[in-house]
Amino acid sequence: MAHKMEPFPENWNATAGATTFRLPEILPPYPDFEPGIRRAPSRGFRLTPAQTETALMNALRYVPPALHAALAPEFLEELTTWGRIYAYRFRPAGRIRGLPVDDYAGSCLEGRAFQVMIDNNLDFETALYPYELVTYGETGQVCQNWLQYRLLKAYLEALTQEQTLVVSSGHPVGLFPSHPAAPRVIITNALMVGMFDNQRDWEIAEQMGVANYGQMTAGGWMYIGPQGIVHGTFNTLLTAGRKILGIPAEGDLRGKLFVTSGLGGMSGAQPKAVEIAGGVGIIAEVDGSRIETRKRQGWVGHVTDSCEAAFHLAHRAMAEERPCSIAYHGNIVDLLEYAVATGQRIDLLSDQTSCHVAHDGGYCPQGMSFGERTRLLAEDRDAFIRAVDRSLVRHYGLIRILVDRGTYFFDYGNAFMKAVYDAGATDISRNGTDEKDGFVFPSYVEDLMGPELFDYGYGPFRWVCLSGRESDLEKTDAAAMACIDPARRAQDRDNWVWIRDAGKNRLVVGTKARILYQDAEGRTRIALRFNEMVRNGDIGPIMLGRDHHDVSGTDSPFRETSNIRDGSNIMADMATQCFAGNAARGMSLVALHNGGGVGIGKSINGGFGMVLDGSSRVDDILGSAMMWDVMGGVARRSWARNPHAMETSADYNAKQGGAGHITLPFVAEPDLVQGLVRKHFEKT
Repeated sequence: MAHKMEPFPENWNATAGATTFRLPEILPPYPDFEPGIRRAPSRGFRLTPAQTETALMNALRYVPPALHAALAPEFLEELTTWGRIYAYRFRPAGRIRGLPVDDYAGSCLEGRAFQVMIDNNLDFETALYPYELVTYGETGQVCQNWLQYRLLKAYLEALTQEQTLVVSSGHPVGLFPSHPAAPRVIITNALMVGMFDNQRDWEIAEQMGVANYGQMTAGGWMYIGPQGIVHGTFNTLLTAGRKILGIPAEGDLRGKLFVTSGLGGMSGAQPKAVEIAGGVGIIAEVDGSRIETRKRQGWVGHVTDSCEAAFHLAHRAMAEERPCSIAYHGNIVDLLEYAVATGQRIDLLSDQTSCHVAHDGGYCPQGMSFGERTRLLAEDRDAFIRAVDRSLVRHYGLIRILVDRGTYFFDYGNAFMKAVYDAGATDISRNGTDEKDGFVFPSYVEDLMGPELFDYGYGPFRWVCLSGRESDLEKTDAAAMACIDPARRAQDRDNWVWIRDAGKNRLVVGTKARILYQDAEGRTRIALRFNEMVRNGDIGPIMLGRDHHDVSGTDSPFRETSNIRDGSNIMADMATQCFAGNAARGMSLVALHNGGGVGIGKSINGGFGMVLDGSSRVDDILGSAMMWDVMGGVARRSWARNPHAMETSADYNAKQGGAGHITLPFVAEPDLVQGLVRKHFEKT
């Protein structure tokens, strides 16, 4: 991927004087690393000498030549030790956190708002590995290094409403003349050319400093802590209870047991979600620091390193029909082996470790402590990979036993089943040939979220109160609740209850933010109401956004589009169109990413951020963009012949009065098609 460098002209550095945005010729003091803050493991060093030269040249282009002699050996040491150049020296001292928007310098509100979001992504309380700029998902970064961070901040301070900042895999490409109705920031992350769109080539590009794994809300600057996934997990568990376990429409999971693993940035939502749903949860986690964080934050109720004790606590809570969450400090495979050996009843079973990067540290093999995992990952990557694959196959085997005994297992979109398939357990394939038709167990989207939420347009709408005031969050909660009719659908009832109880459930980690599943009409109505409140001075400015577990923004055959069965589940048109349409309509920030929560080459995510300043300009943008952001996905799901999406699209057409229209499919009789195909293949 790198070739021999051509010599530069003698005056090649003369152009540096033409740039306004540059780091000063000052070598910052090397920072202290606060004890107890999680650090990313070594990702391994796999570059050739020529690629290594390019990687150093790439990093040094951010700093004036006077600093190169001092920084080059430092960057080389980081690269060869950690597998990345993080430029630790350029990290600001102390704790980074999302401050009130008025505490930031900036030439426009949007530039200051984006700084709030970036810093919240890197808060010790929210980020998985804050010193390595990893927000969540083991490798999901705001940007690649602290050089980019500093330059981004400088650009955002200068950004005006007549400019657009372009960011490519964490690198600020520059400011370009624009206009107020255009996006203020356009972000792309890790958009690999097709033939190089694979884990190995991405790792090389990442090490060379030209690719960034943005996940979506990490590199798209919209992460709001584990709350961002709590509502989706809550909805998933309730839907599973109703569809699989037979609980009534207004019932909850009392007396039911959910077993899973992972207490990281997103998976940390699981104990909170199961408690809000009224059930009992045992969540396995090998990293003791993550358990300590969730316990301190009040997101998990009990902690034990004993399988027996974990199930004892669970049985007592189930008998009392009392919500309860238990963190098991140990490996999920050990927990499941105990469950199989002792005949434990498990109602719902899942996994939410970072299997999209299973071989990069996202999955800890059975028989290995977290510390041993980190050491082996750095010292013998091949041995680590073999251990991961053995553990995944064993993990899958235990799930099969439990499912045969009556447990309902679902993949929570972390690429667990794809990782199992890649580990050699090809019998997990649904069609017995490849992965294209999915696996023998459903993704959470196939059975639950897809037909019951996404096909109707319900997805993870979210907002941040940029003022930092608790009162603004309380006011927006009340306003959102008033915009929901709980009698319309069961989903609306669930969402109404969710926002009613959001404050008492203490969901906030980091900035004053909220997540609320809503459909297109609901999101538009709430967004316009919030902007009106800003205009009237009732609240400060608001940042709107959403997650990538959504209706329209993500093409991912193993997760978000796993319930699309017309063959288009492998196409990325929807996410790309969503991104482009949001840009055309003037969202404040638009982002397009490769990878998401399932891995490089397995997903494309389109996202947005919208700053509400109370203006009529924002009203106009919201009126078209919010509806587009959702209904583009509903239209695609309708064209795939998903019944609820067809119903929602038909309703949209009826309400638009000709202003908008979605193409609806004619559905052929399956017997007609099946009969013709059968006869054809009988002849051949």
